[in-house]
Formats: sequence, C-alpha cells, structure tokens
Amino acid sequence: MINRREFVFSSIGLLGYAATKSFADSKKRPLGVQLYTVRKKAEHHLPDMLAAIQQIGYEEVETYWNVYSHPAAELKRMINDHGLRVPSGHFNYDGIEGKLDYAATLGVDYVICPMLPKAMWTSLDGFRKAADQFNEWGEKIKRMGMRFGFHNHNYEFRRFGETTGFDVLLSRTDPNLMCLEMDCYWITQAGQDPLQMLKTLGDRIQLLHLKDRRAGFPTSQEMNKHAEHMTPVGTGTIQWKDILAAAQQKGVAHMFVEQDSGDLPPLEELRISFKNLQPLL
Repeated sequence: MINRREFVFSSIGLLGYAATKSFADSKKRPLGVQLYTVRKKAEHHLPDMLAAIQQIGYEEVETYWNVYSHPAAELKRMINDHGLRVPSGHFNYDGIEGKLDYAATLGVDYVICPMLPKAMWTSLDGFRKAADQFNEWGEKIKRMGMRFGFHNHNYEFRRFGETTGFDVLLSRTDPNLMCLEMDCYWITQAGQDPLQMLKTLGDRIQLLHLKDRRAGFPTSQEMNKHAEHMTPVGTGTIQWKDILAAAQQKGVAHMFVEQDSGDLPPLEELRISFKNLQPLL
C-alpha cells in the first residue's frame, strides 16, 4: 500500500508531467514572414525591418533575391541577431545554380524557386524543361544537405488540353528531389482549393505562404494586376481554420505570411495577419 510520503511525491510528479504536457500541447506553431512583403524598405533598412517583424511576434523569415546584396554570413548573423531564424530562401530560376553555396552559408533548409521565367509559361514543353531542371537541382541541393522546392502562382494552372503545367511539374519531378511551397492565395486565385491540395499532395507540401483573398473577384490563370485581390489573413474568404489544421496533420514544416500588394502599409498588414492567425495555431 502506498504511504502518504510516496503519494505526495507521486502527485507532484504527475502534476509536473501534466504541466509540461499542457505547455507542449499549447505551444503555438512558429510563424514567419517572406521579406518580399517589406521589400521597399528591406533593401536599404533591413535591420529596422527585422526588428519590426520580430517585435510583432514572428519567429522566422524567408529571404528573397534583393537582400542577397549582403554576404551570406553577414545576412545570417543580422537575422539571428534580431532573434529570428531563416529556414528558407527564394532564389530566382536563372540564378539558382550560382547561389547554392550562398544558400548553404546562409543556413537555409529549403532552396525555393519562386517562379518560372515567363517564356516557359506558354507551353507544356516549358514546364517539362523546368521539371527536368528541377530534378537536377534537387539532386545537387540534396547532396548539400538542403531541400529544393517550388512556389506556385496561378499561371501553372492554365489548361493545355487535358492537363496543366502544374500537373507536368508534379508528375515529372521526383518527390524526393522537389517539394512544394503552396501559396494559398495563388492556389485559390487559380480556382483551386488549398485544403484539397493538402489532402491530395500530403507531405510533398512542406511550406505554406499565407495571404487572404477578397470576395467578389473572378478566378484566373493569368498572372497580372487583374489577379491581385490580396488582403491580410483573416480578412478575406480563405478558410484558414481547416487549412492550418490539415497543414499540421500533414507535417508542414514552415508557414510564411506574405503580402504581394495591399491597401495598408506592409507592417500593419503583417500585424493584422499575425493577430488573426493566433487563435488558429
């Protein structure tokens, strides 16, 4: 039979376990910012932007091409000194090969191609060529200890007969060599369902871009100003609760808030998105 002393210590242990488990269960998933959102100031006042992003509550950033004017080690230190991590970076299609050592020094886990050159959008041959190139880059990047990924817009969903460029990119690339960074806005603008994408593609989607879409505008597969109906997360029509729950279930590694354009100053839009996302994380 357990004595009083044993009961007390046993109870303390159980309470400690419960408190630890509660903390672990309640810990919110980290949110990041794609620095393209603050591009007008980031190129000349990057430390100020990093400080403002961290102050809002974001924990990670995703870099993009114009901040690579800083040497990689310096950029990494600058980001880390502001209490932020940099798990992912965007590198232009035409310059990826020459930036792999830079990416490795920067310390990213994911090297993301943000877009295909416009000349490749017009035919399935363009998407086939890109897919073959992605496999080559993916193999090389994997050997360097990183992972290659592709970020979608809406132009990939233009139909060519019975298929799309997106279908070609997926079917022609090795899932072990190319993952996806799904932009929930552009998927929705293309007439697709980001929740269904998560269910269908599963852990091939490793990263998300989060931005919302205003009501009342037609979908499209042409990427131009007429396709930009962006608004901060939680102020539009995208059903974030189900999407983020599915993302957690499927093991999405990182989520970055991004605003390509908007009516408010970028930092204010980042604050609104952060606040609206908190109950869903």
